[in-house]
Amino acid sequence: MTCGKLREECGVFGVFSPERAELAPLVNCGLYALQHRGQESAGIVVNDDGVFSSFRDTGLVSEVFTGDRLRALGQGSIAVGHVRYATTGSDSRHNVQPLLVNHRKGRMALAHNGNLTNSLELRDRLEERGSIFHTTTDSEVIAYMIVQERLRRGSIEEAVSAAMDELEGAYSLVIASPAKLIAARDPFGFRPLCMGRRKDGMIVFASESCALDAVGAELLRDIEPGEVVTADASGVRSDRSRCGRVPRRLCVFEFIYFARPDSVIDGAGVCRARRRAGAFLAAEHPVEADAVIGVPDSGLDAAIGYARASGIPYEIGFTKNKYIGRTFIAPTQGERESGVGLKLNPIRSVVEGKRLVLIDDSIVRGTTCRKTIRLLRDAGAAEIHMRVSAPPFIAPCWYGTDIDSAENLIANRHTAEEIAEIIGVDSLGYLSLESARLLTGRDAGFCTACFSGEYPTPVPANGEKHRFERKIHDD
Repeated sequence: MTCGKLREECGVFGVFSPERAELAPLVNCGLYALQHRGQESAGIVVNDDGVFSSFRDTGLVSEVFTGDRLRALGQGSIAVGHVRYATTGSDSRHNVQPLLVNHRKGRMALAHNGNLTNSLELRDRLEERGSIFHTTTDSEVIAYMIVQERLRRGSIEEAVSAAMDELEGAYSLVIASPAKLIAARDPFGFRPLCMGRRKDGMIVFASESCALDAVGAELLRDIEPGEVVTADASGVRSDRSRCGRVPRRLCVFEFIYFARPDSVIDGAGVCRARRRAGAFLAAEHPVEADAVIGVPDSGLDAAIGYARASGIPYEIGFTKNKYIGRTFIAPTQGERESGVGLKLNPIRSVVEGKRLVLIDDSIVRGTTCRKTIRLLRDAGAAEIHMRVSAPPFIAPCWYGTDIDSAENLIANRHTAEEIAEIIGVDSLGYLSLESARLLTGRDAGFCTACFSGEYPTPVPANGEKHRFERKIHDD
């Protein structure tokens, strides 16, 4: 949980089977494991020798897919799935992925995690050439760019590679063609993507390794930034011609918050990185206290790291209602704030009369955490010293995280001392930018633009989330 909520990414999943099989239940399991990355919609497409069956709708995976719906998707050799949080375009049903496209050489299903920075320019160009858009997402821009290349190239993987020369920004893709499953990652590697294999020979691609675990697949490796991997009846092959052209820039917030703690991303364990963040915090912002507690769930590992490094006992300070979704699901800020009390309740015997170190993963706007801190005060906490396992947010993100307005970021307008007073804590300490870059034990070349304002790519003139809706309205 973050203080005034940072919103999730999307999750992609794909499977290629050497034999026809009921793949929808397998994809469903993978999407369950990726549910934390997107809770607005879910979709599955199954390809049976070029015949595509799909079901997509708004809601959680458990709400979208019943047993009957999964069985209705039938058998096939290729399937792709997607869970979504909207970073470009609204959360309406017509934007639900995977996207399906019909073209002269067959059909294509595409699932996308990330955000393009040049989607507006590309969409204008495509519309001038006659493309008709049915969604308001940048993912459809990617789909049309690939289709245009496919019409003049010999294979789908060649088309994906050629389209990548025109795409700017963040994209991890899983694409089903009539005979192939393609996985591709942007040259900076902003968003994670990995590959695994099941004992029955199925090849699986997923946003995180936890989804491979969920379907019994062994993690083989991560897809390299700039790489295109193809799985089909002849095996698995890779095009790395676009690898290494630019430095790696995986989003550091995958380790701080987005990813599940049991995932391994680019060779580094998420849980260990979060505990390392807590240890860094203990060294950078020591304080005398009676207990260290974390805000569930993503603050817990950092709290353990802080406690171990500081020698202050770690305690479970909150009971979490497991039947309440992450607070950002509520559509308005007021509903998000009121939902905190339903989701979290302090354990009075742990916090009453105690000097607490409270660990959370970030402060975005500072609104939700005020409510959390008030809960601790009401439960009798004597002191609250907040420590944040991320540096202060000072700049918007253009690569898929829902931070598109610098003026809404509390750290962009106030010092740490001022924020401490605003949110009601006795002291406040952020992780340093230098430590954030070392969360995996080495300088991994993370993207830290939201903390520094230094972007790896040119940023768009109009990066507003609903820009395509506005474009339609203006026309």
